[in-house]
Amino acid sequence: MTPDPSINVLGEPLETCGTDPVTGYFRNGNCDTCAEDAGSHTVCAVMTAEFLAYSKYVGNDLSTPRPDFGFAGLKPGDRWCLCAGRFLQAHDEGCAPDVDLAATHIRALDIVSFEVLERHALPAGQPR
Repeated sequence: MTPDPSINVLGEPLETCGTDPVTGYFRNGNCDTCAEDAGSHTVCAVMTAEFLAYSKYVGNDLSTPRPDFGFAGLKPGDRWCLCAGRFLQAHDEGCAPDVDLAATHIRALDIVSFEVLERHALPAGQPR
């Protein structure tokens, strides 16, 4: 697997999304992607209780711990590389989480418009 260049939706070097828990298709803390990443885990999102409940409802339970996979489960405030399609679906349903544009891979734009991502961008000056 060869990662695509690490560029964010702003055209700058991709910043780290989250390391506690470690996120990303490559589990390197970044929303890097490659041709084999069918889900396009490219949107760096900050989890909310509403989004976690929605994700569980539509069949992707991100909040329940799965020790067999070394996964502690996500909680509100955790940063996670979401599949771009799931983010867009949550946006369409009115429950999309905030997005860190600097840590969202440019390939997210293959699925989600910049305008939609920008509507959910973290407020300027919010701590990473």
